[in-house]
Amino acid sequence: MHLAQLLVRQARLAGDRPAIFHGPHRWATHAQWAARCAGLAQRLRQQGLQPGERVLIFMRNHPRYLEILWGAWWAGLAVVPVNAKQHPSEVEWIVDNAGARWGFVTADVAPAPQRGLQRQVDAESAEADALLAPLPDWSAYPPLDRAPDDLAWLFYTSGTTGRPKGVMLTQRNLMTMGLTYFADVDPIDPGDAIVYGAPMSHGCGLYAIPHLMAGARHVVPTSGGVDPAELFALGRTHGPLTTFAAPTIVNRLVDHAQAEGLTPADCAAAFKTIVYGGAPMYLADIERALRVMGPRFVQIYGQGESPMVITALARRHLTDTGHPRHPERLASVGVAQTPVQVRVVDAHGRDLPLGEAGEVLVRGDTVMAGYWRNPEATAAALRDGWLWTGDVGALDADGFLTLKDRSKDLVISGGSNIYPREVEEVLLTAPGVAEVAVVGAPDPEWGEVVVAFVVAQPGAAPSAEALDAHCLAHIARFKRPKRYVFLDALPKNHYGKVLKTELRARLSASA
Repeated sequence: MHLAQLLVRQARLAGDRPAIFHGPHRWATHAQWAARCAGLAQRLRQQGLQPGERVLIFMRNHPRYLEILWGAWWAGLAVVPVNAKQHPSEVEWIVDNAGARWGFVTADVAPAPQRGLQRQVDAESAEADALLAPLPDWSAYPPLDRAPDDLAWLFYTSGTTGRPKGVMLTQRNLMTMGLTYFADVDPIDPGDAIVYGAPMSHGCGLYAIPHLMAGARHVVPTSGGVDPAELFALGRTHGPLTTFAAPTIVNRLVDHAQAEGLTPADCAAAFKTIVYGGAPMYLADIERALRVMGPRFVQIYGQGESPMVITALARRHLTDTGHPRHPERLASVGVAQTPVQVRVVDAHGRDLPLGEAGEVLVRGDTVMAGYWRNPEATAAALRDGWLWTGDVGALDADGFLTLKDRSKDLVISGGSNIYPREVEEVLLTAPGVAEVAVVGAPDPEWGEVVVAFVVAQPGAAPSAEALDAHCLAHIARFKRPKRYVFLDALPKNHYGKVLKTELRARLSASA
């Protein structure tokens, strides 16, 4: 199990096949990609970097992201990918915690030297050109051998509370994740192409692994990010694209298709598959996405601690409208992916009856080795071989998992459990509501009460009275919000997840 060998295999099998594109333009064939990675690996080793050392990647999406990633693995190193939107002070903490001596950046992301790095290389500089100069005979410098349990990817959690934790993902974790894609997410042909609009430091970049396994093409937008018009145009240029996107990005793509009057057939010409995950996809949003763009979608549920692999909701399940439980399945996150087991348990680790909500546990070869230099957190998360995810969910008789919320987001009001997501789903169907986030606020009488933060659609002005009436028409009275707070935008982290900790802090400050 060696990730660098995936590139070696394709370079030998189809070396002249185009592999990487920057926008519409070819960047490298598989053989050119391998030659540059071999050159980088040789020079990193000559500079004294030892097997297992960590190399920081703090870049916007760029074709060289793929070359640096595989070049580091070729040299036997582990990578520390950091979201390009992180603040430099956050990155400096990660550099120190990871013990990274080298870092690759783009100047727009890191215009100044990152404190703690001994050497910082601008990926678009002459220095990077020299480091990535291809070896004339790349096969003469094979990848350094690595064991299945060696560290490959040190992923720092988004840190919505306190300092982020470094998730240790091994060669085995990532190889298993890559192979699982074919079994549970989507088939890939050599003629297919994946586009990197979402951050390559996260799930979108991880999906480079199965696409390299299949010898498919890799397309990096020239913008380095998510421009819906650009992505649709690239799909028409390269053929239907595959991508991974958080629900916020999916909504932007659907908005664009709707605004341009595109039909599902038009969307099929640009996108083969859009895999969504990373945050809740509300029922109303996925119904609209299917209606506007057609059967382009697959949902996955994973965590940094089990990357991209816990459950999957397949295309056939999303489109099986004749199934008697189709609405429930559409609101679920699917069934356990092939290499893992999933359980729902109580606080003592005892399995709960079907339909009853509890903490989601997962076990399998995609589950992390632990948290970097954090044995206490590792012991809390990994118990008796199971990852305690911190997510609350329920299983049905067919194995479909429906997530309720993070365990820390549960609201207990008057002794009754209220899951914010259930209230959010209802409020999103109210006229004039664009986004909503529900949290609990301390209350001397009830313990907690439900508070809804609402973002209105452009030109709309939903009232608290109208929203209250809407809730009373759809959910039990005790679940409805006691307060509505109207905002221009919800606070979100770099991956598009709503920062409910910040919303709770606002409530505390105003109390």
